Amino acid sequence: MHYEGSCHCGAVRFEADLDLSRPITCNCSYCSRRGSILVFTPADNFTLKTGEEKLTEYRFNTKTIQHLFCSTCGMESFARGRMPDGTRMVAVNVRCLEGVDPDGLQTTRYDGRAK
Repeated sequence: MHYEGSCHCGAVRFEADLDLSRPITCNCSYCSRRGSILVFTPADNFTLKTGEEKLTEYRFNTKTIQHLFCSTCGMESFARGRMPDGTRMVAVNVRCLEGVDPDGLQTTRYDGRAK
């Protein structure tokens, strides 16, 4: 399905085609502190509508995922990276999608702490 989303202040806005049937929560040191619910999509299914100039990047551990957050409100609404096969992907924070109740989703736990 097609969704629109944004950071908290609205400076960063995006749209994406997403499958919300398999969202994940991750227990790595970063995700567990943020409390995000993530869904992954190929980069071609994601469009940043506004706010490119507002994005600040953070990388940690293997430094392969571009964690991008709004420099105004601090919200990370998405991150960019690659799947194991090299395909460019975007990890979208479901909590930043308009009209989606994250409490109504069944999430799968991912053991990022063990990776």
